[in-house]
Amino acid sequence: MHGILMMVQVIKGQASVHRCNSFVDMKEDEYPVYPGTVNDMKLHQHVKMVGGYMLGSDKVKMGKKIMAGEDFAFYQQLIPGIMFSIGIRNEKSERVDPPHSPYFFVDEDVLPTGAALHTALAETYLMKLGLNSD
Repeated sequence: MHGILMMVQVIKGQASVHRCNSFVDMKEDEYPVYPGTVNDMKLHQHVKMVGGYMLGSDKVKMGKKIMAGEDFAFYQQLIPGIMFSIGIRNEKSERVDPPHSPYFFVDEDVLPTGAALHTALAETYLMKLGLNSD
């Protein structure tokens, strides 16, 4: 919400500099403001630990923080969550396109590793909680 207030101040300030009026309606009632997507620290440590065991700790790296709207943040308001990425870049390729680019390419050879990592994360988490299926 702080960012919206700052944006409204900037718009009103720029309008007044040019001797104009401004009106800003972000339609918060119709379109709720997205909360920040912030990873739960305990889950972060869990992913780091399990990923390190599976892939080697040198392969588990902190990604860059980004500013983006993400529906997942609404879930995180109710339960702890973590959003992370697995590497899907073909190291032999020099081209790196972002996920929403029409040129984005997924190296499907990583899918079994990603599926195994997600499975191991769930299994070890459930075991920690004493909810394993034994």
